Amino acid sequence: MSNEKICLTGVKPTGMPHLGNFIGAIKPAIENVKNSDMEGYFFIADYHSLITVHDGEQLRNDIYEVAATWLAAGLDPEKAVLYKQSDIPEITELNWIISCFASKGLMNRAHAYKAKKDKNAEEKRDEDYGINMGLFSYPVLMAADILFMNTKYVPVGEDQLQHIEIARDIASSFNHKYGDILTLPEAIVSKEENKLLPGLDGRKMSKSYNNHIPCFIPEKKLKKMINKITTDSTPPEAPKNPDDSLIFDIYKFFATREEQDALAKRYQEGIGWGYAKLELFEVVNRELKPMREKYDALMADKSQIDKILADGAAKIRPIAQENLRRIKKAIGVSN
Repeated sequence: MSNEKICLTGVKPTGMPHLGNFIGAIKPAIENVKNSDMEGYFFIADYHSLITVHDGEQLRNDIYEVAATWLAAGLDPEKAVLYKQSDIPEITELNWIISCFASKGLMNRAHAYKAKKDKNAEEKRDEDYGINMGLFSYPVLMAADILFMNTKYVPVGEDQLQHIEIARDIASSFNHKYGDILTLPEAIVSKEENKLLPGLDGRKMSKSYNNHIPCFIPEKKLKKMINKITTDSTPPEAPKNPDDSLIFDIYKFFATREEQDALAKRYQEGIGWGYAKLELFEVVNRELKPMREKYDALMADKSQIDKILADGAAKIRPIAQENLRRIKKAIGVSN
């Protein structure tokens, strides 16, 4: 039995989510649930973080930061489920079961593993330097994150398509042996290319590039970070092309159409970069300010977050237990 209409999204807790995460994943996922008949399941992929985060206090705080970000951004726990991956032990039990149906060749082709291996080759190090089994086999755990719910449809960006393909491959291998037990998930791919928010230097906003803006830093710090955006040395009075401006590229994600038209006109008439950055700060802060206040309140009283996550796990576990019971019966470890 599959869950036909489900929006299942996971975020790995590695510090406060940034504006790229908010625009590209968090905001559209919440709006998708609000504006459709899909059921929303949002999880914090805390076990995935263990690949790189080996500090207990840091991970504990990162989990709270991600949960508070989802809630501050508008996730309604009455209408959608927010849960921690580690609170659902059935996921990790399923992870082992399906790992026995995941070929090593499939894991060899996983993007994150290949990228790390290629970087080692570039830097003339042993190809396995810094690669643990968590990194190598993380696509299996991602498959378990999807398959434990019998998820049918999963919204993903194009860069995440491989995860769905791997989950389908593993589920097909399992079903070939035991019959139609696991649901083969299908990807719903967003084709909106404008969802890729650039970072301070024009590349994709990413913590690995250190060009990101965390979502809920204080106003003064937000202003300071926006002032770091790369610009050229064109004098203020010179006409400028808004389509060739990193400031305007980011502005479009937060401003109304009327505001975009007005600022584009200022660009063509001549505008100082300081003024353009101030305009950007105003529209970004306008959207973030009410969310920042809610975020700060949640982080000041984490017991609210604990309760929401516990409630989410309580809603999910009966589904997980029933599906795992069927799987264990099929493989022969239970009656």
